Amino acid sequence: MTSNTDGRPALSSELIEQFSLHGRTAVVTGAAGGIGRQAAITFTQAGANVLIADVGVAGLEETAEMVAAAGGNATIVPTDVSDRDQVNALADVAIKTHGRLDIWANVAGVIRYMNIVDATPEDVEFITKINLWGTYWGVAAAGRTMTNGGSIINVSSAGGDMPAPTLSIYAMTKAAVSHLTRCAAVELGANNIRVNAIAPGFTDTPMVQGRWTNADGSIDEAERESYTSTRAAQSPLRTIATPEDQSWAMLYLASDASRFITGQVIRPNGGVVMA
Repeated sequence: MTSNTDGRPALSSELIEQFSLHGRTAVVTGAAGGIGRQAAITFTQAGANVLIADVGVAGLEETAEMVAAAGGNATIVPTDVSDRDQVNALADVAIKTHGRLDIWANVAGVIRYMNIVDATPEDVEFITKINLWGTYWGVAAAGRTMTNGGSIINVSSAGGDMPAPTLSIYAMTKAAVSHLTRCAAVELGANNIRVNAIAPGFTDTPMVQGRWTNADGSIDEAERESYTSTRAAQSPLRTIATPEDQSWAMLYLASDASRFITGQVIRPNGGVVMA
């Protein structure tokens, strides 16, 4: 290993190669914002070609601009992940555009807050169709399309590990995603397809920003500080996560650095849940 002029060891080319996604094709759902958007950017920075999917076209266009600023070119594929045919079509676009599919990140998710006794069938169906069925169809499409192996990354949640009031439907779907990940890892391992999940702790994304956003779109800074401070205090690290914190974990799972990792739920949650 050579050294820099200041005497520090130079970065290892072998180490860089292990985390590189150069020439690979990645699909990211839920990419119109939040963790999905950042995953698309991080994968691009690592050298991947990205296809970004969501129902929010305006958000996808913004993400595509950020991907371009990172030196990449995102293919926008508007997709309702609860629709199996649309998810299958997303996989087809990956093959038609780049001739291969190496990484599939199931990030799309929604949340609603309510007590169990107040939940309606519409509430249950809405959350379940996106969080659980959307992930299921994504795993199926990726598993069917990855002919040379690959990495499927699901997004569970700390909410799937610990009980919390008003989050029963969301938590139920995320717990199911964690176990789906294990089942898929067993089924797809013989095809050299790794299936893992991240279970984020509280992360500053549009999914939670409604807690401190007023009806007119303005931010209640006092409420934001109060709420995030409370959530930070629950972590041994005394902080909350950014989307980047989650995307680094996803990069590890997407890369060859995790080639012997499958069926695992990695928890970038600041220590709120330890398993």
